[in-house]
Amino acid sequence: MKSFFLILFFSFLSGCSPEVPESIKEFLKQEEQRELITKGLSPKAFYEQAMIQVNEGAYEEGIRLLQQLQAAYPTSKYSIQAKLDIIYNQYDRGKFDLAIDNANDFIKLYPNHFSSPYAFYLRGISAEDKSRSILDNFITDSAQRDVSSVVDAFNYYLALIKKFPDTEYAEEAKSRLVVIRNILARHELFIAIYYTKKQGFIAAVNRCKYIIEKYPNTPSVPAALHLMAFNYEKLNANDLAEDALRVLEASYPGYKPHYSLD
Repeated sequence: MKSFFLILFFSFLSGCSPEVPESIKEFLKQEEQRELITKGLSPKAFYEQAMIQVNEGAYEEGIRLLQQLQAAYPTSKYSIQAKLDIIYNQYDRGKFDLAIDNANDFIKLYPNHFSSPYAFYLRGISAEDKSRSILDNFITDSAQRDVSSVVDAFNYYLALIKKFPDTEYAEEAKSRLVVIRNILARHELFIAIYYTKKQGFIAAVNRCKYIIEKYPNTPSVPAALHLMAFNYEKLNANDLAEDALRVLEASYPGYKPHYSLD
């Protein structure tokens, strides 16, 4: 209704002056486009309508409305919230790449907004879950697959902790880093086992060293020491093998290998 009166007002002005300024024409065009999208709804009402669709399971329609809200009211606080809701729903539906891309866009647009820690966190869990499988809790292990997205998640969480150290999301990120370090250490152990089976004993030893140096205090360290000793024996480096076993016994007494070379 407001834009209708504005149009009448400027139409009146145009009848009294030779030409309407281009800035006014552009303003009127934007107002008309907004009216077509929102049908007179306020940003709050438009946002609520979109979330009704999302909560009822009509995700595509809900996200479409949230995107329209951003186009119609780009500076509104509801537009900012709409961006976050889109990221979350893309993550929740397994569209991890889209969620990461949109989180990156949000972070660039609002690097210091009070909602930015949440965007950082959504980016992290999207990258982390990208490598997961529904069978990981029963049969498979994500550490046996490509871990590039896990490395991305690790770096995303570090960025969150560095920029927003006093937020609840930073605290959660710290706990996620522990999980990720364990995954990355297991990944290196699987590679060391692979090299051992292929008789690449030097390569296997180097992987075991990497685990011990890069991921200390992870559950993979005792296995790395044990496997290192095995590979040293295969290389006839018996003194080095005994050193590795001595460290293993001192640090993890009674350790029994849980990996297999069959």
